[in-house]
Amino acid sequence: MDNAVVLAENVFGSTYGKTANGLVRYSKRYNIKSVIDSRYAGMDAGQILSGKPQGIPIVRSVEEGKSLGSNVFIVGIATDGGYIPDEYRKYIRDAINEEMTVVSGLHEFISDDEEFSSLSKSKGTEIIDVRKMFRDMKMPFTGSIREVKATKIAVLGTDSAIGKRTTSVFLNQAMNQAGKKSVMIGTGQTSWMQGFPYTVVVDSMINDFIPGNLEWVTHEAWMKEKPDYMFLEGQGSVLHPAYPGSFEIIGACRPDAIILQHAPKRKAFDGFEDFPIPPLEKYINILENLSNKKVIAISINSEKMDNSEIKESISSLQAKFGIPVFNPLESLDSVAREIASHSM
Repeated sequence: MDNAVVLAENVFGSTYGKTANGLVRYSKRYNIKSVIDSRYAGMDAGQILSGKPQGIPIVRSVEEGKSLGSNVFIVGIATDGGYIPDEYRKYIRDAINEEMTVVSGLHEFISDDEEFSSLSKSKGTEIIDVRKMFRDMKMPFTGSIREVKATKIAVLGTDSAIGKRTTSVFLNQAMNQAGKKSVMIGTGQTSWMQGFPYTVVVDSMINDFIPGNLEWVTHEAWMKEKPDYMFLEGQGSVLHPAYPGSFEIIGACRPDAIILQHAPKRKAFDGFEDFPIPPLEKYINILENLSNKKVIAISINSEKMDNSEIKESISSLQAKFGIPVFNPLESLDSVAREIASHSM
């Protein structure tokens, strides 16, 4: 794997830093050597995210990141609208001048920027705009999803940037460790960066082809891997005013069950404070009616919660809805065993 430094200036550990956060937690495409965020310079990235050191230092500059052995520079922010923040241009410029490969998952393509493309050409460096790789995929929906015999579990959420991918990643790992073959179907740019081979970036595609592309990658994973389980990474939220999601995943991938990702402390949609998040039971009713399948568990995003609040929330939600509730940042062995034994 190439060694990489991830840019997350002023956003690491926040929802806007979800790409950087995800890469620190898990990556099989790039070996993450450091993270750029001057607020935490000198600290360990794992300590910031989960309270557990991972040996990934936080640095102030591209030069520091390169000195630690990185030859790849990843833009780790996820902005509303996917634009390149003005304050990030200096870092991108520095990375190209340092002759590093630049990787970005933003909607605004770095390779289309006149300054960056010209500088990259002069330095002989590569710019990888992940979303550009998927924008021209045009697979029609065919119905071949019916041939997929794996148990497909969609991890959907009550909001955007709420941990759907992280829960999918950890559940996929836990299921494999439990002795059942499992494959994750990625649906966003960070999943591609993390190295999941069966990934399509749905929000870079023409809407008419999203169902077909989802079906194609799921069918491809089935034909090549024959897994027992598939975890489908959700996007956005079914009731989100700006980032509606779940419809295509339910329609095209035909999940057998749903796990709902929820942040008990969030009262409004991320980035849209005037739009309150509806009650959890509304999501469960909508998703079960759309899919004709059950929400079998609730996964907790523990942001702004201490340990006692997490335990209390898990207990109260289990009592209210009568289904398992778990924290994906803790051990998922028992959750995987429950899914594998069909007891959920």
